[in-house]
Amino acid sequence: MIQAQKGTKDVLPQEAYKWHYVEGKLRKIAEEYGCREIRTPAFEATELFTRGVGETTDVVQKEMYTFEDKGGRSITLKPEGTAPAVRAFIESSLYSEAQPTKLYYFTPVFRYENVQKGRFREHHQFGVEVFGAPAASLDAETISLAMRAISEVGIDNLKLHINSIGCPKCRKAYNDALKGFLKDNLNNLCKTCNSRYEKNPMRILDCKEEKCKVITKTAPVILDYICDDCKEHMDKLKGYLEAMGISYEVDPYIVRGLDYYSKTVFEIINNDITVCGGGRYDYLIEQIGGPSMPAVGFGMGLERLIMTIEGAGLEIPKPDHIQLYIGSMGEKASLEAMKLTYELRKKGIKCDCDHMGRSVKAQMKYANKLGAKYSLVLGEDELDKRVARLKKMEDGSTIDINIDDYEAVSRIIKGE
Repeated sequence: MIQAQKGTKDVLPQEAYKWHYVEGKLRKIAEEYGCREIRTPAFEATELFTRGVGETTDVVQKEMYTFEDKGGRSITLKPEGTAPAVRAFIESSLYSEAQPTKLYYFTPVFRYENVQKGRFREHHQFGVEVFGAPAASLDAETISLAMRAISEVGIDNLKLHINSIGCPKCRKAYNDALKGFLKDNLNNLCKTCNSRYEKNPMRILDCKEEKCKVITKTAPVILDYICDDCKEHMDKLKGYLEAMGISYEVDPYIVRGLDYYSKTVFEIINNDITVCGGGRYDYLIEQIGGPSMPAVGFGMGLERLIMTIEGAGLEIPKPDHIQLYIGSMGEKASLEAMKLTYELRKKGIKCDCDHMGRSVKAQMKYANKLGAKYSLVLGEDELDKRVARLKKMEDGSTIDINIDDYEAVSRIIKGE
């Protein structure tokens, strides 16, 4: 038997409603903030990620699904959502419109990594990207959107951690200090971190190897090296968060796993699990080939978000799968049931009828299994009188309805 690949998961009908619920909440919040939806392809030119995400990141070095297509081009399944959104922003000349441009997306992302609870090789991400404004107020607004979105699906006990990782101007001094600190421990670092030492020493702080974590635990912190401009930006961000009543904690060890970040980085944590992360990336648009333009954004994994909701014991409301089941006795009644089903569906009623030639008893048993809110049965008597008995499955109460008055039947079922 062919099975789903390791690190992937089918979303079956009995689970899909959870995704609809969460995605609906996130979409509503994003649009309240003025964001518009963007959809980008599942694969991109590999160069987009090596240039944008960074050659020394775990994502590029270890996790990307990269292959050569039949035209000899190097193609990569997208491992994150920001770089493709930036590519689309540049390619479609959205930078020529009035700024800021606020975008959101739902997208699958692909990373070849160790499979564990809440971590898959294909997972789905909700992201927000805002282009065109350098102000710290936009950082704060983006963070507030993320915090509200998570709260809206019922998750509380959220902790916001913020940091500044500076800009190219002040990061050089920090990299020099970090290299000086790590120099005597090079032999004790993992092979990957050794390769990062010269090219991008700050990436060593993001290493998941335990021996590297121990070494970097007492490393210099970048907040001691940021320039006056970056410090002012951080102070303004704090002021905006405080004005909105959003509590935060400064965590000097947040660096995020992607190279495009500058100045603000943040993580939102629930019970020691990071459910959202993001920050400012003022140089990525130019780096990929667009104009010099600042940006800020975040991403959150939907699988992890749903897992967090369930872990908190929260119930995601189940929608009505079938509002009305129409049973029938005989071929003539079956034709009428099909007609009634068709007409009521046009009125927005979720309904179904028999396609298996079951007995009436079996049809009602099936209606129960579907969780139908109402049922009715058509037979010769009902067809002659054009009247059927509508039964509320929950309590067995009934009401006679005219089977030709589709509007009246739909209003009863909708509770109007």
